[in-house]
Amino acid sequence: MVRAILRFIEQEIGGLHEAAYLLGFFALLSQLLGFLRDRLLASYFGAGAALDIYYAAFRVPDLIFIWSASMVSLSVLIPFLSRRREESKEAARIFLDSVFSAFFLFVLLISALACYFAPALAELLFPGFSESMLTTTVSLMRIMLLQPIALGISNLFASVTQLERRFFVYAVSPILYNLGIIIGVFFLYPLLGLQGLALGVVLGALLHLCIQIPVILRTGLLPRLKLTLDFRLLKEVLLVSLPRTLALSLQNITILILTTLGSLLGVGSIAIFNLSWNLQSVPLSIVGASYSLAAFPTLAGLWTKGERATFIKTLSTAMRHILFWSMPALVLFVVLRAQIVRTVLGSGAFDWGDTRLTAAALALFALSVVAQSITLLFTRAYYAAGKTKTPLFVALGGALITICAALLLSKLFNEEPIVRYFLESLLRVSDLSGTKMLVLPLSYSVGTVLSACAFWILYTRHFQKFEGAVSETLWQSFAASIIMGATSYACLNLFDTIFNLQTTLGIFLQGLLAGLGGVIAGAVILYLLGNREIREIWRTFHHKIWRAKFIGPDPTETTF
Repeated sequence: MVRAILRFIEQEIGGLHEAAYLLGFFALLSQLLGFLRDRLLASYFGAGAALDIYYAAFRVPDLIFIWSASMVSLSVLIPFLSRRREESKEAARIFLDSVFSAFFLFVLLISALACYFAPALAELLFPGFSESMLTTTVSLMRIMLLQPIALGISNLFASVTQLERRFFVYAVSPILYNLGIIIGVFFLYPLLGLQGLALGVVLGALLHLCIQIPVILRTGLLPRLKLTLDFRLLKEVLLVSLPRTLALSLQNITILILTTLGSLLGVGSIAIFNLSWNLQSVPLSIVGASYSLAAFPTLAGLWTKGERATFIKTLSTAMRHILFWSMPALVLFVVLRAQIVRTVLGSGAFDWGDTRLTAAALALFALSVVAQSITLLFTRAYYAAGKTKTPLFVALGGALITICAALLLSKLFNEEPIVRYFLESLLRVSDLSGTKMLVLPLSYSVGTVLSACAFWILYTRHFQKFEGAVSETLWQSFAASIIMGATSYACLNLFDTIFNLQTTLGIFLQGLLAGLGGVIAGAVILYLLGNREIREIWRTFHHKIWRAKFIGPDPTETTF
C-alpha cells in the first residue's frame, strides 16, 4: 500500500495542461481551507478592530519572509543545488550548509531587530490605530516574527524536497499552514485571546516546516549551522536572487502602504481589504499561478537550448489558457460578488453591511484578475530567459502607480462628492459607512492593469508577438464572458423569488445556479465560435492527469 502511494506521488508529467490542472487542484484544496480560516475569523470578530490588528500584525513578518526567503527560493536554489548534486552528495551538502547558515543568521538578526523596534514600527505603519490597538498589534507582531524563520527554513528545505522528487509532501504544506491558523482560532484564541491567533500562525509555519523534515533526513542532506561561510558562493546566489527579491518585496511593500492608509480610513478597513484580497486570490492561485508555474521548467529548458520558436509557442499556449479561464472568473466574481462573500464569510459577527462592503471591494479587486494572471506568466517567461531586470522595473512602476493612485483617489473621494457618489452608486453601497476604503482595492487594480499592459508591450519588443491564436482566444473569451455575466445576472433575479435569501443555503444556491447558468451559456458560445481551448481541455481530461508529477508552489509567491 505504501509503495503504491509513493508511485502515485512520483509519476512523471504528461504535459503543460496536466501539470497546471494538478497545481490548480492542490491550490483549490488550500484555498478551501483558507475559506474556512477566513470564515472563522469573520464569524468570531466581524470587520472590526480585532481583525484590523490581526492583519496589521502580519505585515512586517510577511515582508521579512519575502526579503529573506526569496533569496533562497526554489527557482533560485534548485539550479545551484542540482549542479552540485550531480558532482557529489558532499558538494550538495556543503552548498546547503553555507546557504542555510547565512539565511538563518540573517533572518534571525532581522527578526530580532524587528522585535526590538516593534513599538516604533507599529506607530509608524499604523497611524490610525488607537493606543490600545497599537499595544496589541506590537504583542501579536512579536509572536508572528517566528513565522518568517520557520517558513524561510521550510522554503530552503523545499529545494531538497523538489530535487528528490517528493512533490506531494511539499504540496500539502500550505494546507497544514492554514490548518495551524484554524487550530489557533478554535483552541488557542478561547484560552489566550488574540495572542492565541498569533500562536496559530506560528503553529502553521512549524507544520509547514516539519512535514518536510523526514524527507530531508532520509536524503542525508539536512543542513548544518556553520559560522564559517563561503562568501564567494553566497555572492553568486545573491546576484541571481536579488532582482527577484526586490520585485517580490515591492508588491509586499505596496500592500503594506495600502494597509497603512487603511488604518486612517476607519475601523474595519484593513479587515475588509484583507478578506476581499484573499477571495480575489482564488482564481489567481488556481489559474495564473498554476499555468505560469507549470510552464516555467519547459520555458527555461527551451530558452537554454536556443529553441526560441518553441519557447514562443509554449508561452502562447499558456497565455491562451490563462485568458480562457481568468476572463470568465473576472466576470463571475463581479456579478456574484455578494453571493460569494455571504457564502464564504457571512456568519456570526460578520453582518450584512460587512458583506456588502467586502463584496464591493472584491468587485474592484476582480477587475485586475486577468492582469495579475498574465503578469505572473510574463514574469516567469522573463526569469526563464534570464532577464531579471525587466520584471523588477515593471514591479517598481506598478508599485508607484498603485501608491499614487491610492493617494489621489483618497483626495478625490474626500473633496469631490461626485467621485464618491459615482463609486458608491456603481457598487450599491451608498447607504453604508466606511466606503472610503474602496479606494484601496481600486488603486491596486489600476496599478496592476497598467503593469500588465507594460509587460505586454515590453514582451513584444524583447521577444516577439504572440501567435495569432492568442488574440483569437482573447476576443472569444471576452465575448463569452459578457454573455456569461448577463446570463448569470438574469438568473440571479430569477432565483431571487425561489430561494430564501435570509439563509446562507439560499444565497449559496442562488449564486451556484446563477453561476452554472452563466457558465453553460458561455460554453455554448465558445463551442459555436469553434474555440480551440474547449477541445484542448477535453483532450487533457481524457489523459490520466492524476499521474502528472506535481511541482510544488514557491511559498514566496503563494497566497496561503
